[in-house]
Amino acid sequence: MTDRFSALRLLRDAVGDQSIEFREGQWEAIDAVANRQKRLLLVQRTGWGKSQVYFIATRILRDRGRGPTLIVSPLLALMRNQIGAAERIGVRAESINSANTKEWPAIHKRLHGNIADVLLVSPERLANDKFIQQILMPIAGTIGMLVVDEAHCISDWGHDFRPDYRRLLHILQFMPPNVPILATTATANDRVIKDVQEQLGNLETQRGSLMRKSLALQTARKPLAASVRLAWLVEVLKKIPGTGIVYTLTRRDADKVALWLRENGIKALAYYSNVESEDLENSNEYRQRLEELLLSNELKALVATPALGMGYDKPDLGFVIHYQAPGSIVAYYQQVGRAGRGLDHAVGVMLTGDEDAEIQEYFRRSAFPDEQWIHEILEVLNAYDGLTVRELESHVNLSQSQLDKALKYLAVENPSPVLKDESKWRRTPVRYEMDIGKIRRLTNQREVEWSEVQSYIEEPGCLMEYLATVLDDPEPQACGKCSACTGKPIVESFFSQEMEIKAARFLGNSEQILNLRKRFPKDAFSVYDFGTSLSKGLQARSGVVFSQFGAGWGRTVANEKLIGHFSDQLVCAAAEMIKERWEPEPKPVWVTCVPSRNHPDLIPSFAQRLAVQLDIPFLQVVMKARDNQQQKLQNNLFHQCRNLDGAFEVQSSLPDGPLLLVDDIVDSRLTLTIVAALLLQNGSGPVFPLALASSQPG
Repeated sequence: MTDRFSALRLLRDAVGDQSIEFREGQWEAIDAVANRQKRLLLVQRTGWGKSQVYFIATRILRDRGRGPTLIVSPLLALMRNQIGAAERIGVRAESINSANTKEWPAIHKRLHGNIADVLLVSPERLANDKFIQQILMPIAGTIGMLVVDEAHCISDWGHDFRPDYRRLLHILQFMPPNVPILATTATANDRVIKDVQEQLGNLETQRGSLMRKSLALQTARKPLAASVRLAWLVEVLKKIPGTGIVYTLTRRDADKVALWLRENGIKALAYYSNVESEDLENSNEYRQRLEELLLSNELKALVATPALGMGYDKPDLGFVIHYQAPGSIVAYYQQVGRAGRGLDHAVGVMLTGDEDAEIQEYFRRSAFPDEQWIHEILEVLNAYDGLTVRELESHVNLSQSQLDKALKYLAVENPSPVLKDESKWRRTPVRYEMDIGKIRRLTNQREVEWSEVQSYIEEPGCLMEYLATVLDDPEPQACGKCSACTGKPIVESFFSQEMEIKAARFLGNSEQILNLRKRFPKDAFSVYDFGTSLSKGLQARSGVVFSQFGAGWGRTVANEKLIGHFSDQLVCAAAEMIKERWEPEPKPVWVTCVPSRNHPDLIPSFAQRLAVQLDIPFLQVVMKARDNQQQKLQNNLFHQCRNLDGAFEVQSSLPDGPLLLVDDIVDSRLTLTIVAALLLQNGSGPVFPLALASSQPG
């Protein structure tokens, strides 16, 4: 048995402070798993020190000769600080991830040699057969402790459900029967706790208070126009002390808000799951760079989707502002809880817009695979002896993300109707029907959670007490710091009319660079015979998407497409953008457009009037050769290519010089790619594509 004082010495060495004491409950949690071999669910607020519990317990167990600790966490990239603290007490951590596959043999050797104390893996790694067979199974029988970090993710009812966590149930069967388990989370109400207990076995639960004394909360009380929110952000971020996070619901909004802030002199960058930079090799490296820039206060704000949430530790984070409302109180507490861990005062403000409900409804609607997808995938797999995802795309009209979602959903079912054999998916003999009733219950629950967020926005009483009550805190109480408790705004919402007008203009002028496609799936084209890659001579130049469908000028595009005519106002705005902001070189000397049999006059009329504004001729040189389905009905690149193969033809005699190629809505970018290639194939000059709006949701 390790006594409390010995464990306290380890804590002090880990954090480098010889005066620090255990927080209430920390020693009790360490004692439960290290001394009494318990299975414990630890629910404590963000910043409480849950990682210190499992690293100190690991040190104690290793000193007794137990095997390494397995930590399953979605936050490997965000655990650098915690790993540094663990190293100060001699805990050596290894991480297995997709970026270090060349190091797997050496890590495997250190694990088998009993040199490594901790193996850190993401839940997605549990779906990798190579990792399971070569790394995990050989050491499963010697695991000294299992840590399930961010354990709410294992729950169907949690705000960040990750199906791969379900594979833990299979892994547990190969571990020693008395292995201690520590499941940790900062955000779990009674319903989520019950679900986690059912998944991982009979866990004891230790809960602490969720009240955050340093955090002052405020809501907007009603939806605000995007221009108002942007204007407010600029004025507030110029005055509010410290650095922080601005949360958005979509990648598109993260990019847009970050750009707006930079244009107004505020250092801000966008952060989301696949954000990239030309300076760094991959998204993981760039996200790490962004996290470090915020940690070192070189940015005023990161404008982030929920991808920056669990595990990010910056004790002096001064504010968390939500540009849009999250889908649940659990998610909100997780995100706003990033602020004020090491400060006496920090600010959490929730703004909300009219688009929030629509975005959340989309998230709920797309959370689970469609039943028809499941039937089609199982039927195809039943007819073949294994198919890769790419091969499946040619048989099933589903996108890669839809296929991935459906296959992952099927793979974690028990028993599963599919299995993955290296890169191929195969059908098993298991009969299978989706549990539609369960999906309906979960969807209804998420609707309840969204209604709780709406109630929070309009809450007349203490905001912190409301959060704690919804999260089933045993002792919720008024905080005395929020806008309701003080009777005045925590952050004043003054901004000038000029700033709002500027924001509205910014939202209207939301054009983006448009780069067309260069590669195609094998055997996708039989008529055009483009092969798998487009030759340099058939590639268009970089073009422009004028707007995002349904927002700014994109709202005008959406409304006017419905009535079948684009206004002169839209024509003039596009011409102004081309002449004053785009200025393509070499300058186009004629205009043509993509034809449509459904709307034969819509685009030609627009392109003809645009040509007048640009003082160059319009020529209709592209024709439909056959009727095809709408591209928006094609969900993957193979089917999109097949749908366009032979659909267009170009007249043989074309004018000289560069041209502007106009279309209304761009989605896959494939229609413009094919038409531009046909124009170039028939001897045109450089082609500059222009789309009025993008339908990509981002």
